[in-house]
Amino acid sequence: MTTVEEILTQNVPDLDGAVFDYICGVLESTDDFNTTEDVYDAVGSVLLESSQDPTDEEGIRDLCALLLGVLRGDGNYEQFEESSKKLLDAPIYLGDRFKGDNAALKETNFWMMQPISKSFVDKKRLEKADAKLKLKQDKRALQEKSVSETRGVTLETATTSQATNKQANRIESAGGLLYDIKIENFDLSYGSRVLLAGASLSLTYGRRYGVVGRNGIGKSTLLRSMASRQLHLPAHLSILHVEQEVVGDDTVAVESVLECDEELSALLKREKELVALLAAEGSSTTAGENTELAQVYARLHDIEADQAPAKASRILAGLGFNPEMQKRKTREFSGGWRMRLALAKALFARPDLLLLDEPTNMLDIRAVLWLEDYLQTWPSTILVVSHDHNFLNAVATDTLYMHNQRIDYYRGNYETFLAVKADKLKNQQREYEAQMQYRQHLQAYVDRWRYNAKRAPQAQSKLKILEKLPELKPVVTEPDVVLKFPDTEKLAPPILQLSEVSFSYTPDTPIFKKISLYADMESRIALVGENGTGKSTFLKLLTDEISPLEGYRQAHRNLHFSVFTQHHVDQLVMDITPLQLIQSKFPGETEEQYRHQLGSFGVSGELAMRPVVSLSGGQKSRVAFALMAMTRPNYLILDEPTNHLDLETVEALAKALKKFKGGVILVSHDEHLINLACNEVWLCKNYNVYRLEGGLQQYKSEVENEFRSS
Repeated sequence: MTTVEEILTQNVPDLDGAVFDYICGVLESTDDFNTTEDVYDAVGSVLLESSQDPTDEEGIRDLCALLLGVLRGDGNYEQFEESSKKLLDAPIYLGDRFKGDNAALKETNFWMMQPISKSFVDKKRLEKADAKLKLKQDKRALQEKSVSETRGVTLETATTSQATNKQANRIESAGGLLYDIKIENFDLSYGSRVLLAGASLSLTYGRRYGVVGRNGIGKSTLLRSMASRQLHLPAHLSILHVEQEVVGDDTVAVESVLECDEELSALLKREKELVALLAAEGSSTTAGENTELAQVYARLHDIEADQAPAKASRILAGLGFNPEMQKRKTREFSGGWRMRLALAKALFARPDLLLLDEPTNMLDIRAVLWLEDYLQTWPSTILVVSHDHNFLNAVATDTLYMHNQRIDYYRGNYETFLAVKADKLKNQQREYEAQMQYRQHLQAYVDRWRYNAKRAPQAQSKLKILEKLPELKPVVTEPDVVLKFPDTEKLAPPILQLSEVSFSYTPDTPIFKKISLYADMESRIALVGENGTGKSTFLKLLTDEISPLEGYRQAHRNLHFSVFTQHHVDQLVMDITPLQLIQSKFPGETEEQYRHQLGSFGVSGELAMRPVVSLSGGQKSRVAFALMAMTRPNYLILDEPTNHLDLETVEALAKALKKFKGGVILVSHDEHLINLACNEVWLCKNYNVYRLEGGLQQYKSEVENEFRSS
């Protein structure tokens, strides 16, 4: 294959060596040249200066076209036309160059105008061409880097592959309706990371499956792959995935729920059209129109359409929408309430497969208790991912455990799963130890007698037994999750006190009246109450973000709060790594100190070097914990800290809060965390905040009594 070097040698044989090397180096980057003009811009001026005829621009452009053909590999390797070659008018005697100043020779001979030790090219023009090319290459490199970063960070997507389920395909092709789900031998990846390999998923219609596993293991990705049908599911199955909030518009809340039943909406629309048509036509109506209207009414009766508004209203009420809120337009609700609307629509529609990803995140304890009770009688299949220990115990009939790129099945709720898994690991460890002891016994016999003449045959026999035994693998257990908040010094009381505090944003709408409470360094307080009763406002009063209108707030002069909210997680910079993020927020420390801080919250090793956008929700929460702890607080305020955390991390958080030497105020719907970490419960209700002597159980009893009375 003809090369750039050969073209230059053939067509410009007298080219200076330094210029030759320069041009070859410039033309190495073939991607930079798409037209003859690109090549001419890069090296044309240099070639023109080096030419025997500096005015032969057309000849140089022909040479650039020839070079472009070589770079593009299109076979255009013909040499220059003979007309582009120039004969010397007279012989050149290079020896005369060293005989002092020969003015006449210098005037008539181009070659003698250049010192022997220097290139004959105009260096300024060479530098200008070099700078121009470098600018172009740098621009291209920057674009490629930007594309690479975009592909590597923001555009990672899930990919799947699965074996064909021939039995399901036969039933489906024969017109049968199969509601059980069986996905065999499938792989699931996210970007370059393999989440599941050769896994199988079997769901029996009418069962409720809780999906558990560590943060980042792929639980949410599995649900998205099923909802988008990347994993093949029977076409007739209706699937709803509650993940995104409802888009706000002028539709009132209860109507938006009713609209999700497509059959009901279509029947009501057709009924309206037929009634209008019959009214307009009068006596000229056809029998067909009357028959169709009768069929519409019959179907509406079958699906109990007259009860649909009441059903939608009951669901909304259970999720915390009072009668006034049910009549409000959806655009008037915040993101959290729109998520509740999305959940209400899914519950009303009753799909064949309901996929719930952390459904309790936006709910208060009252709504969680209602949802637990409502799902007990769910007729179809549910697949739910949740961090809430008690919710999974109440809802799940089966548990799917995702770990080590596979899915294990356990019959029973989460508590049963924990017990069975622990027994299974113990049995596996006992079996491993017994096998290891057996192998060691065989090996000891071989080592002792293999060179003994009498017992060598027996030793050889045992050696063969050893060689035939399968490879023995130790029991793999997941490492314990450990979270650690920084130590702090004890403060002498009084620490924090509210006395006769009242507050309102407007004079006619009071939020709190006459609150009197105190907290110390040993306090582990759970703040509970329905959404909308003022819990967030109360936290702002405690942290002095807002001031009471009446009464006073007293706090220790060295009291230092650190607040965690879901907003802090949502505001993380997504296109950098956790290590870069903590360095930018708190400069001045060593990399080792930053890594130690992240490691205290389970963000270590490769995880600390991955872009934040690629982390799971729970992993992002851990990063937010690490940032919060960098301020060395002595009082923690945590607003729904368990959102997106896995169950093991919730347990670790409870232990970390108990060991923390400062005070804690916790807003959470997670009963398990409250029971593990808190020693008192404050209820936000009826313009007041007060201590419940009976703790969380007293609050649950009050809520259950309200359910029964309603």
